[in-house]
Amino acid sequence: MGTLDLHSYEEIISLENLLGAWEEFVVGKRGREDAQAFAFNLMENLIALHRRLANGSYRHDAYVAFAISDPKPRQIHKATVADRVLHRAIYRQLYPAFDRTFIADSFSCRVGKGTHAALDRFRRFAGQVSRNHRRTAWVLKCDVRKFFASIDHEVLMRIVDGRIADKRVVRLIETIVRSFHVRPGKGLPLGNLTSQLLANVYMDALDQYVKCRLNVEYYVRYADDFVLLFHDRDYLVVALDCIRDFLSRELRLDLHPDKIEIRTFASGVDFLGWVHFPGYRVLRAATRRRMFRAIEGGAGDSAIISYQGLLLHGNAERLSRQLSESIDSRPRSRYTPPA
Repeated sequence: MGTLDLHSYEEIISLENLLGAWEEFVVGKRGREDAQAFAFNLMENLIALHRRLANGSYRHDAYVAFAISDPKPRQIHKATVADRVLHRAIYRQLYPAFDRTFIADSFSCRVGKGTHAALDRFRRFAGQVSRNHRRTAWVLKCDVRKFFASIDHEVLMRIVDGRIADKRVVRLIETIVRSFHVRPGKGLPLGNLTSQLLANVYMDALDQYVKCRLNVEYYVRYADDFVLLFHDRDYLVVALDCIRDFLSRELRLDLHPDKIEIRTFASGVDFLGWVHFPGYRVLRAATRRRMFRAIEGGAGDSAIISYQGLLLHGNAERLSRQLSESIDSRPRSRYTPPA
């Protein structure tokens, strides 16, 4: 795959682009102390950042780490405001060019895509492979083990270098990539906007291999979770061996051994939080338990609205009623229905 038609280094680091990146970055963050401090001398801070980038003295600052549960425990690494503005400045220029080269069935962190679109695509593929559920559809489901922590800097930069002609842009991306590691030469921070784009750039190599080399028609990927569908189980067994070898050899990644499944669609396939069957899907049991624990623990309005929205995307009428009853049974002081 050839180099992309990208904006130049000067356009990426321009004051106009940095200011546009700031205006996007600060949405929803104006009340935060670090954002307020940066905004107090906004133009001086942006000019100083531009100057460092222009004269080659820019260095990425250290991260602040904190833990979240989403739903499993994760370590988020937060960069300084100046660095995050730069991340967004890079992202807003590079994302459109890279996105045009991604396959249609990659759904994570892309405009107009997302989880619900991936679920609908999976259901459509299952119907096509099974001929509207008149023949057996087999599904291979895989998960990359410790994906973000395992991304190899050398491999990533080789991919980036092959796609971007302006080597000053390549060196800037490398500065950001090398600013973090889980172990030497490995890992991207979950908190960086650039990590979302670079993760898709990295996994696009797998997407292209599956689609163009293995000629798999029915394939859906969301981040490090992906599925292949076919009417012949043996075909998927062979594809699994090829994919495992490609990931190890080309991307230095491993599949999670406990999260590889080949099963019929009719028996129920757990993908992206839902268990899928012909004609319907139900919420994963672990997600259901976590949802009710959160409600009983005093989840706020935004979390409740999020759960209510989630249940609209599957066959969950009874679960929606149970959720409403659980909310209604809580003390009124802990929940105020949205207007």
